[in-house]
Amino acid sequence: MFSRLFSSIPSVTRKLLIANVAVFLLQSIAGASEAARAWPLWFELWPWVPPQFEVDGPGFMPWQLLTSGFMHGGLGHLVFNMLALVMFGSSIEYEWGARRYAIYYFVCLLGSALLQLAAATFAIFEGQLILTLGASGAIYGLLLAYGVMFPNRKVTLLPFPIVLKARTLVIVYVAASLFYGVFTTGTGVAHFAHLGGMIVGWLLIRWWRSRPPRGGSGGPRRDLRAEALRERRKASKLRVVK
Repeated sequence: MFSRLFSSIPSVTRKLLIANVAVFLLQSIAGASEAARAWPLWFELWPWVPPQFEVDGPGFMPWQLLTSGFMHGGLGHLVFNMLALVMFGSSIEYEWGARRYAIYYFVCLLGSALLQLAAATFAIFEGQLILTLGASGAIYGLLLAYGVMFPNRKVTLLPFPIVLKARTLVIVYVAASLFYGVFTTGTGVAHFAHLGGMIVGWLLIRWWRSRPPRGGSGGPRRDLRAEALRERRKASKLRVVK
């Protein structure tokens, strides 16, 4: 039964799920070994540290913008993100196709990392060293896309048993991320990464809508029922009455 459910997950979402779980297992193995305990620090997202400051660690490396999005701070963090990935990502991938969905996911991931990098770098001047890891920025981008594409679908406000329309859920998460990102510190949650994923996702969707696809894989699925209906109407106009 599990294999049937797993195989029903579309290709890109399934591969992202496997990659995140595999990296988490590697993190766990490294954490259990004294010799390898420091290597994950090279793949978490560090802030850019100005020359007048000193930190004990590798500092910012360009690949961290990508690798940090496949690392997680604990089992609960991983489970929450992967549940949201499957819930929202599967529907989006079925609608958009694998290519466009993959582009969207990684653009949101990189956009969220860049905004979080800026916020963490600014925090250096406030005396805070913030390291970031997790797929939440890309997941929030998926949530934004889901709310835009399926605004009236009912979804649950995790972790609370509250059912809302997808559009309302997006508004709640945007407001919460903005409030906590601006007015709170030291929460251990990368609220600016969440906002970055949503902002970049919204901009990308708007750009795509202004440039409709000319065919090929990765675009929205064809509405076959609507096309069939148009063909029937066209045929009825051509029918000769004797």
